[in-house]
Amino acid sequence: MEGVPQEAGAAEARGAVAGRARRFAATGVVLVLLVVVAVSAYRLGGGGNGERAAPSVTPTPTPGATLTAAEVFTRTGPSVVVIRAGRSLGTGVIAAEDGTILTANHVVKGAKDVTVTFADGTRAKAAVASSDPRRDVATLKPAGLPEIVVPATLGGAVAVGAPVVAIGNPLGLTYSLSTGVVSGLDRTVEDGGLNGLIQFDASVNPGSSGGPLLDARGLVIGIVVSIADPGGDEAFAGIAFAVPIGAALGGSEGDGPPGDGPQI
Repeated sequence: MEGVPQEAGAAEARGAVAGRARRFAATGVVLVLLVVVAVSAYRLGGGGNGERAAPSVTPTPTPGATLTAAEVFTRTGPSVVVIRAGRSLGTGVIAAEDGTILTANHVVKGAKDVTVTFADGTRAKAAVASSDPRRDVATLKPAGLPEIVVPATLGGAVAVGAPVVAIGNPLGLTYSLSTGVVSGLDRTVEDGGLNGLIQFDASVNPGSSGGPLLDARGLVIGIVVSIADPGGDEAFAGIAFAVPIGAALGGSEGDGPPGDGPQI
């Protein structure tokens, strides 16, 4: 999987990840954290080629109340989609009222046949509307939509230690939820060309790529792109990465959706 921006909060915890980057079913990455500890990082999906203009999605308003993980799932689950692109399996999130889907670029890259399945079971072909390989994000335009379109709420500040929720399709187990915390900010996966990433420890696995990373208010704060796998067996080892939503929307690593204070 591949990239998105992030915020300031606790930007002291900086880390570098270097090594053999690799997509799930493709490239490996070595990660150096704090004290030079090497581990292999993997993208959580796969694809081929084809680049287009960077994604352009308008953020939605920001809710204020803190929610339980179950409430976050109830609110955001209908916005999550299953993506099949050739042999690649990934996740996406509806990011606008018109049904535009935000996902990881490596999930759909080069695929000639992309199909999305919405939470209500509706299936539709989708075209890549825009892509940004540098940040590993892309947007999809579905040929058809469910009767009720439920876009996610985008944007939110990020701080180390803050609780997060990931929703995705790990190993084909659709609409799986996992919880954790933000483990670090401004991480870099050098071989994959990705930087400014959010490190978190909510469990994700192949198929989770492109799914939303959410905060305790149910806001999408990032797009899941990769994991670290020191065992080389493509299994989650407690270290995962997401592109901050500000970067995913086309801003710099420190930018976020306009009008909502300091964002990632």
